[in-house]
Amino acid sequence: MPTTLANLEHRADEDPFVVAKGGFYRRWLTMIDDLDELIGIVAGLEGTTEDKWVPVWQAAGRRHEDAGDALTDQGDHAAARRAYLQAKTYYAIGRFPAEITPTKARISADCARAYRKAAAHLDPPMEVLDIPCDGKTFRAHFRAPTSAEPGPAILIMCGSDVFKEDRGWAAEMALDAGLSSLVMDAPGTGENPFPWEPDSVKAWVAAIDALRARPEVDADRVGAFGISRGGYSVMQLAGTAPDKVKAVVAVAGHPFGYRMTDAEMADFVTARNRRAGFRFGAPDGPPSFPEWSVEKENGIYDGWALSSLGLVDRITMPVLMINGSDDHLAPIGNIYYMLENGPVGTRSARVYKGSGHCAFEHQPEWAPAAFAWLAEKLA
Repeated sequence: MPTTLANLEHRADEDPFVVAKGGFYRRWLTMIDDLDELIGIVAGLEGTTEDKWVPVWQAAGRRHEDAGDALTDQGDHAAARRAYLQAKTYYAIGRFPAEITPTKARISADCARAYRKAAAHLDPPMEVLDIPCDGKTFRAHFRAPTSAEPGPAILIMCGSDVFKEDRGWAAEMALDAGLSSLVMDAPGTGENPFPWEPDSVKAWVAAIDALRARPEVDADRVGAFGISRGGYSVMQLAGTAPDKVKAVVAVAGHPFGYRMTDAEMADFVTARNRRAGFRFGAPDGPPSFPEWSVEKENGIYDGWALSSLGLVDRITMPVLMINGSDDHLAPIGNIYYMLENGPVGTRSARVYKGSGHCAFEHQPEWAPAAFAWLAEKLA
C-alpha cells in the first residue's frame, strides 16, 4: 500500500534522516506526489554536508525534470507541469537551508529553472516582476484572475528556508478564491537582496505598494498571507502599514509578544540546538544554524517582538492565526498573546492539538480555508 501523509508517524524535530509529520520534511510533504520515493531517497542518505546531500537531491530532481522535458515534447503540458514541480521540490530540498555556498547556489538555480518550466503553460500566466526598493530590486511572481474589473489581492510571504518557487500552490489557491497574488522571497533568501533585520519590512511594504499599483488589483482590498517566519513577517507588515493591509493570515510566526516560561524556554533552546547539530554546507564550513541560548533568544525578542516594536495595537484589521499546539520553533503562546491583546473581535485562530510547526500535516484543511477566509474579508 502506498505511503500517505496519514500513515506517517508524528515527530516534531529537525532530523533529516526521518520522514515524519512535523519533522524535517514537513515543509515539502504536501508537494511530493510519491512519498515512498521520498522515503527511499532519505533511506539512502549518507550525510547532510553538501558533498553527500546535494548530489542525491540533484539526481532526483533531474529524473523528474527529464521526464517533464519528454512530456513537453509530447505536448502533454499538464503531466509535464507535475513532473517539473516534483523536480523543483527535490532541488529545493537539496538547496536547504539557503544559497550558503556555490554548490547550494547551483542547485538553487536548478530549482528556479524547473519552476519556470512548470509555470510556462499556466493559465492565467505567471508574470515575473522586478520590484524597486531603496536602490535595489527584488523579484516576485504575480498572477491574477481573468476579470474586467480590479479585484482583491494577496501578498504571499515566504519564510527563512522555503523560497517563492515553493509557494506556487498558494498562488493557485488564491486564484481559486478569486484573488490576485504576489509571491516573494523573504529578505536574506532567494532573489531578495535585503538582509534579514527588522528594517527589512521595507521590502514587504514595497511589495504591497507594487501589488496595489497593478491595474488588476483594487488597492483598497489587499491582504497578506505568510507561513513560519513569513507568519511573523505578515504581522510585522500589518502593524507597519495598517492602512495598506486589510486582512491577514499568519501560519505560525515568532516572536509576537509572548514571554516563554522557563520550561518552555529550555525546550525551545534545546530544539534549536538540535537543529544546529546538522551541517548542510561544505564539510569544513561553518554551522548552517547558530547555536542558541536563553540570552540569544532574549536578545531576538527585545529586537524583533511585535510588542517591542510597538506594533501590536496597530494590527487592527481582521487576523486569522493558525498553528499546531506543540510548535517547537514558534511557541503557541504567540497566538494566545495576540488573542489577549489588541482590538476585541478582530482576531481569530485555529490551533491543531498535538501538531507541530505550522501544522503542515493539516495543510489540506487549513490552506483552502485560509484563502476562502481572505476572500470573504476582502469582498
